[in-house]
Amino acid sequence: MADPLPGLSPSEQLLIGLTRLGQAVRLSTWHNAGPVRLTPLQADILLFLAGDRRPRRQGEIVTALASTAPTVSDAVRALVGKELVDRQRDRADSRAVTLTLTDAGRAEAERLAVVPPPLGEALAALDRDTVAAMLRGTTTMIRALQRHGAVPVSRTCVTCRFYRPDAHPDDPRAPHHCDFVDAPFGDGQLRVDCPDHEPAVLPDDAADEAPDGAPAQEPSALPDAVHQTGSNRAARD
Repeated sequence: MADPLPGLSPSEQLLIGLTRLGQAVRLSTWHNAGPVRLTPLQADILLFLAGDRRPRRQGEIVTALASTAPTVSDAVRALVGKELVDRQRDRADSRAVTLTLTDAGRAEAERLAVVPPPLGEALAALDRDTVAAMLRGTTTMIRALQRHGAVPVSRTCVTCRFYRPDAHPDDPRAPHHCDFVDAPFGDGQLRVDCPDHEPAVLPDDAADEAPDGAPAQEPSALPDAVHQTGSNRAARD
């Protein structure tokens, strides 16, 4: 049945809406530059380093943020100059350097993690079921984009080896299961960025890595979409 309303299709309207939300988030980052005048990329780097306390190489940041080596190098140099990031030689490879947050950098990352009031008010306008549906749709879109190489592989539930979708079909409020914490959870607790994420082995990867004559490793289920909407209890504290 044709759409009775003129204009762009619902999918195209959704894409426009996502674009405008992205613009709002980016504009908020500029307004939240703080006393050290952070750029959006510098803020992203601080939050990335804060999300995992291990020393990280610059190449990891380039991949995670879908940027370029020269651009990230300039941003890191500025953060070192602002005494927010510490740069040390990698113990495993003296030719490489690793990056960690200084005490001031951790404090700045904590400030950045606070949702600014305009975005907070916008999120507060959404009820629980709407948030769950948006998380479901967001993780599904991210997974599809990752398959096409359009975005970096992120630490989402649907790409994690601990994720078991629809493991509890009789519980529509918490149909999924996280093996990491051994607990059921619903769409409202889907993670877009989880520090405990471990990549699932895709079928092609398992076949490539299996020794001759050995059975391929069974991959974790990675659905094209998550079908249930709802929330009950978090899979993680």
